Amino acid sequence: MQVIITAVGPDHRGLADPIVHYVTQSGANLHEIQMYDRDFEQLFAMLIRMEWPVEDEPISVLRERMNQIGELKGLKIRVWARDEHERPPRIALCTTYRPEPALAVLRDIRDKRLNATVPVMIGNRDACRGIAEQFGVEFHNIGDSKGVPDDDKFVSLFDEYDVDYIVLARYMRIVPPRACWEFAGGRIINLHHGVLPSFPGFRPYHDAYSHHMLSYGATCHFIVPELDAGNQIIQQSTFTVPPGTSLEEIIQRGEQDNEPRCLAEGLRRVVDREVELHFHKVAKVARAK
Repeated sequence: MQVIITAVGPDHRGLADPIVHYVTQSGANLHEIQMYDRDFEQLFAMLIRMEWPVEDEPISVLRERMNQIGELKGLKIRVWARDEHERPPRIALCTTYRPEPALAVLRDIRDKRLNATVPVMIGNRDACRGIAEQFGVEFHNIGDSKGVPDDDKFVSLFDEYDVDYIVLARYMRIVPPRACWEFAGGRIINLHHGVLPSFPGFRPYHDAYSHHMLSYGATCHFIVPELDAGNQIIQQSTFTVPPGTSLEEIIQRGEQDNEPRCLAEGLRRVVDREVELHFHKVAKVARAK
């Protein structure tokens, strides 16, 4: 069974060794190891993607052993396996103002186009609380009066609701680097309201319009610590407008139709195991014959 281990904590010597030693001695087949050492923050982070012999040791036991190592070394270690539970993957939908992307995901689940569940919606504003109530999903506002999120609460809610994937459905705040590392390995999915890598940033419609573009789009991609979306793109959706179309009309069409469609299809690809993130790149998953 494929298992992803992430470890994050204060940087000092000998952090990776006990983790790697334990899993290799237990018969794991390591596919990928990524390590990050941010000297200026004195922070260490590591990811291991491996094939774990569940017939010899259950994931629950592995998790217990990793927790013991984490307590000894001062690390927060997470053990995640998509196939650990016989249930659809659990998704945390994160929002700010725009309701359309989250609504598209919830409708696809309701209409059985997406085999997943949403146990929680998290926002730094209350704008999408009504959608959560409409679909019977618990909603948590982690923002203060100015929308500044409580990032510690953000992460704790992912653990509390035992989510498999974190979907940033036009969540207009930067996810802190530590959270990106803690849920690395293709567990955080972002919707960007522009075509990457051409139009990054917070105003991609305006930037494309200033370049007199006639095609506009959205990008669904995996979040990777310290890297911009390039090889992490899952899905892109575009639309074309005739010359003279106003910026307001372009934004309206993008927000109400194109962006939700892009996120829904990108998320379906992940949920249906068509793609995964390997070595910071989107990889097509080989189908068993």
